[in-house]
Amino acid sequence: MTAALIQARELRVEYPGRAGGRVRALRDVDLDILQGETLGLVGESGCGKSTLGRALLRVIEPASGRIEFDGTDLTRLRGRRLRRTRAELQMVFQDPFGSLNPRRRIADIVAEPLLRARGATRAEAAKAVAELLDLVGLGAEAGGRRPHEFSGGQRQRIGIARALASSPQFVVADEAVSALDVSIQAQVLNLLSDLVRDRGLTMLFISHDLGVVRHIADRIAVMYLGQIIEVASRDDFFDAPAHPYSRALLSSVPVLRPGETRQQAVLEGELPDPANPPEGCLFRTRCPIATERCRTHAPELREIAPGRSVRCHLPLVPSEQHLASSD
Repeated sequence: MTAALIQARELRVEYPGRAGGRVRALRDVDLDILQGETLGLVGESGCGKSTLGRALLRVIEPASGRIEFDGTDLTRLRGRRLRRTRAELQMVFQDPFGSLNPRRRIADIVAEPLLRARGATRAEAAKAVAELLDLVGLGAEAGGRRPHEFSGGQRQRIGIARALASSPQFVVADEAVSALDVSIQAQVLNLLSDLVRDRGLTMLFISHDLGVVRHIADRIAVMYLGQIIEVASRDDFFDAPAHPYSRALLSSVPVLRPGETRQQAVLEGELPDPANPPEGCLFRTRCPIATERCRTHAPELREIAPGRSVRCHLPLVPSEQHLASSD
């Protein structure tokens, strides 16, 4: 079995709330991201996806818990050791317009990680920048221009080149294609897939678009109100989601394949207030199959099949789904 490059254990992030209270954005998250895989992280807006991605890189400081990167506890690193390790951990941001300094040339933007994190000379950095810009399909001549001279898709390629400059092992792509046109989305997704394959990258791909995630991810993790509620392989998730929330998410995706059908699962109500979450199961206020036990006992994330974990008292296993679909 492939070893985990990133391991989060009981990871908790809190933000200041109203009247001096605290809002828990991440609730004791346990998650493994395997070496060389792309893990898709999905869920509604506000569920904690971006917070988790930033916490794994320590852009946001966790309130408690542990983050291990290749056996090193990131939460214990400080100063020079943290800066050195951060060269292995990079991010591609959602906004290809706001994530680049408009006053700097592209060559300087891409070179900065090489100069700061890797201690490259100016000559070494210039050579590496030309190679990176060629790699992402822009060409070395793009280095002399500034961000406003490029389209959104081209800017995102620049962001990818910058993320790759320090030769990282792990990349978080946070809604990296959501601001792009559909045709450009496909180009950037193919570029990311090629880089993961050719460079042996490990990637957390955060998105609300299940169609995009299906194209790029090896496994899927589902978040709801700051918790991981399901983890499964891509095929298992899209063929037979086990959590009621996952089924509702999947039913919202248009069916594009001829002859394919999908059971509809409509959620009622709004996402609960994170500052005042429900007792027991956090999803029970919107769940169509909730019982009294769901109100009184919070379910644990447990393995129901090899490589498949669900946080639910009543998960729907594949055999049950087959029977339900044939009724």
